[in-house]
Amino acid sequence: MKKLYILMAMALAVPALLSSCKKVLQKDDPQNLSRDAVFNDSTLTKFNLDYIYAQNQPQWFGTGSVSYIKDLGPLNLTEECYSDNAMVKGTLTIESVGDIGTSNSNATNYGKLRYINNFIESVNGGTQPAGTKTRFVGQALFWRAFRYFELVKMYGGVPLVTSALDAVGDDALSKTYLPRATTSDVFKQIVADLNTAAASLPVKWPNSLDQGRITKGIAQAMLSRVLLTYASPQFNSPLASMPATATSVVATTDQTRWQAAYDATNAAIATLSANGFGLFPKWDYTMWTTENNSEAVFVTEYNTDQTDNGRNSNGYVGGAVPKAVATSGGAYQPTWDMVNAFPMADGKAPGTSTKYPYNTTTPPINFYANRDPRFYQTIAYNGCSWPLVGNTANRLWTYFYFSNTAGTASKTTEAVAASTTGFYLRKAIDPTISAANLPYAGTDWQEIRYAELVLNHAEAAAELGKLTESYADLVAIRKRAGIEAGSDNLYGLTAGMDHDAMINAIMYERQIEFAYEGKRYWDLRRRKLLEVTLNGKRRSAVTIMLKNTGTSTDYILATRDATPTSGTAFDTFYTTNFTITTKQLDTYNIAYQTADYFFGIPTNAIKNNPSLVQTSTWGGTFNPLQ
Repeated sequence: MKKLYILMAMALAVPALLSSCKKVLQKDDPQNLSRDAVFNDSTLTKFNLDYIYAQNQPQWFGTGSVSYIKDLGPLNLTEECYSDNAMVKGTLTIESVGDIGTSNSNATNYGKLRYINNFIESVNGGTQPAGTKTRFVGQALFWRAFRYFELVKMYGGVPLVTSALDAVGDDALSKTYLPRATTSDVFKQIVADLNTAAASLPVKWPNSLDQGRITKGIAQAMLSRVLLTYASPQFNSPLASMPATATSVVATTDQTRWQAAYDATNAAIATLSANGFGLFPKWDYTMWTTENNSEAVFVTEYNTDQTDNGRNSNGYVGGAVPKAVATSGGAYQPTWDMVNAFPMADGKAPGTSTKYPYNTTTPPINFYANRDPRFYQTIAYNGCSWPLVGNTANRLWTYFYFSNTAGTASKTTEAVAASTTGFYLRKAIDPTISAANLPYAGTDWQEIRYAELVLNHAEAAAELGKLTESYADLVAIRKRAGIEAGSDNLYGLTAGMDHDAMINAIMYERQIEFAYEGKRYWDLRRRKLLEVTLNGKRRSAVTIMLKNTGTSTDYILATRDATPTSGTAFDTFYTTNFTITTKQLDTYNIAYQTADYFFGIPTNAIKNNPSLVQTSTWGGTFNPLQ
């Protein structure tokens, strides 16, 4: 039955989205082809490989087609955005997270892994030249590592399948009754696959049509992320509530893991920097809209042409802008918590700068003034200049005004629907895109930016006591962002930080640098900071109200857009005309469970595979730290 499976897969592969590049591949009819004919032919093999890309490439915010986190929205799991969900409520159960899969389908993680394993074995068994095989298999190994990394982050050890299994039949079913491999063995396999991929693939593909395919640098960059995760407290510290029968708990700090992460990151940086990669000179939307730029390491490319068979329309741009611009807009609304998180222009946290005062609700209101330049490229606030759909003079207004003279009823000044938080997300939004083209926005998703390698290096170096290197990394990130150098050239960093202070500074920098890129939840998770950072808190928003003059009208409507966007005149305008009231978005305190650092295995998954053992923190005996 394996031959039938391959042929069926080929039928799926041909019309699949070709996410690895923006061109259309020629399509041949594969229905009557044998397995040998498919994998002895480089064009048909490439069809199958393109299907693997389409099935596995991450989408905006780092989400994929198989992910409980995708369904919740990773932005909603931290202080970045708000939603009511089981994760923040602390009501997750063993049935909640089904990413390990409970059915036999190409859409599940193990269905995708089976396809990848079939591809690897079929290519290796074919007659194509050795170099051609190596490049095909190297790409597939990267995606196998990627899939297992997604699983191990969630569950710890999972069944490890590295050979093709038959898709149907009793014999095939019995072979799928695999126990959970140890977490360390899963990581070993991921590392081995990424190392082989790095050794097999070019640093750059010579054919421009292959732009976006996995390269040596991408594989090394992913290895940096993998080993940083494995070295982090989620996997590198004793597990809370470990049953007495559990054994082989790793030491609290295994320095060899940090050394491995440090070495891998150095190798990735060396490869990438030698091939034109580095921090993009300017931290603004052009970092996302300039194709093939130095910042973009691992990219999922999107098309703007709906007639193309590439991955069409990222959906992000139309979802981010206000509803007055796009009907699907307003999907990502920053919280007041994140507005208050961004540093000041001198790099100091709000309220700690001696140079720039910070007032949020009492006059003079100036929460928007003298901020880290990244603030203005990430947060769209009431009164800001935000060119959209080609209108360079566009201003955003999100205030409410009283609709009766008594000042007891109000309405929004927004033309269609009001922002719940008072803010909009503007990161990576191309201001020149037309309203007609918003549904077809082709801005590429950058799963790994060069900045991630710099901050990975800073963290691994700090854990190894190399604090001077960590300082240099943070300074590089802040200097590129446009923060003021200060008299000490530390760009707002505190001099003489010890290990703990440096780690806190690095995590803070990651929060700002990667804000709304889907990384915050995973960073807090791997550092085991979800509880200490979020528990007991409620996310907040603001209501910006036009002061009541008894007119019962939007009385500044005619003159507001003539007001300067910054400086003393704008400060006076803001304080004179508006009041700001904070409000809570959550109706309960956030309550992440300690057990959530390794999700439970759903009952149906265990029924389908009796060899699976439940995780120790969910009533079982499997130790995810072995």
